[in-house]
Amino acid sequence: MAAGLLALGVYVPDKVLSNKDLESFLDTSDEWITTRTGIRERRISAPSEYVSDLALKAANNLKERYGEEALADVDQVIVATNTPDAFFPNTAALVADQLGLKGAAGYDLLAGCPGWLYALSQAAGQVEAGIARKVLVIGSEVLTKIVDWRDRSTAVLFGDGAGAAVVGPVAEGHGFRSFVLGSDGSGGKTLHMAALASSLPDGTRMGPAIYMHGREVFKFAVRVMDTATVEAIEKAGLHPDQISLFVPHQANERIINAARERLNLDWDRVVMNLDRYGNTSTASIPIALAEALDAGKVHEGDNLLFVSFGAGLTWAATVLTWGGA
Repeated sequence: MAAGLLALGVYVPDKVLSNKDLESFLDTSDEWITTRTGIRERRISAPSEYVSDLALKAANNLKERYGEEALADVDQVIVATNTPDAFFPNTAALVADQLGLKGAAGYDLLAGCPGWLYALSQAAGQVEAGIARKVLVIGSEVLTKIVDWRDRSTAVLFGDGAGAAVVGPVAEGHGFRSFVLGSDGSGGKTLHMAALASSLPDGTRMGPAIYMHGREVFKFAVRVMDTATVEAIEKAGLHPDQISLFVPHQANERIINAARERLNLDWDRVVMNLDRYGNTSTASIPIALAEALDAGKVHEGDNLLFVSFGAGLTWAATVLTWGGA
């Protein structure tokens, strides 16, 4: 049995914070941010809005797009996030309850920005193995609640949002064709935030907000965006020329461009919306994919390439042949 994406929904908060707005309280400028990242604005969750709220709204948007029946037979919910409402109860269980998915298994997945792709791999494997009929996979983040708004190196990068997808059986020849997952804990010191411990095993001190060593993360990202995408394409038995659309993690325009050039893809085969949303971590790929669908850029039989990198350090890539539901 093959597994693929059956439905997709998204949600982003209404409040927009532009680079010009940041100039009023940070030692930065619109030109500095745009030149180095490609980001022009980002969405900010309301003070009372948390990951479960965004996740639920993305799932409800999915139902609006595909109908109530889209969630029929969903017996598992996975929420990939780095900003859960609580350690426990898990966010997925809260969302499942609000959606009326009584008895559905639910758990959160914490794997940095590639978390949504990690969750897709688990969902696909469980559908293909017959463990689950359908799995609701959500990437949801309220990263603006954990940034240090005095730190221009990180405050300018992140935004809030959520994307929800149903993974279920599809016709042979469609669905997920390959997954590449990896991690390197020795790089944890370059991107971190404390939870219970005050330091990492190597002694690196952590604080209550996101810390990132930008230059080191940039070098890591360029490298793994290259190696992971090439490996995923090869595992799928394809050539880069056969990739219809490249949907990368929306973190930095220069990183995306480096991967695009390595794959020899024209810009019209690349989805990029980070200028309007910033880095929404686990939500960035589903939000970008939904916009590509809405714009008519995705068609039956298209080979889509997803790739992401993030804290851990972690990375993931997958190739999906669209359709076949």
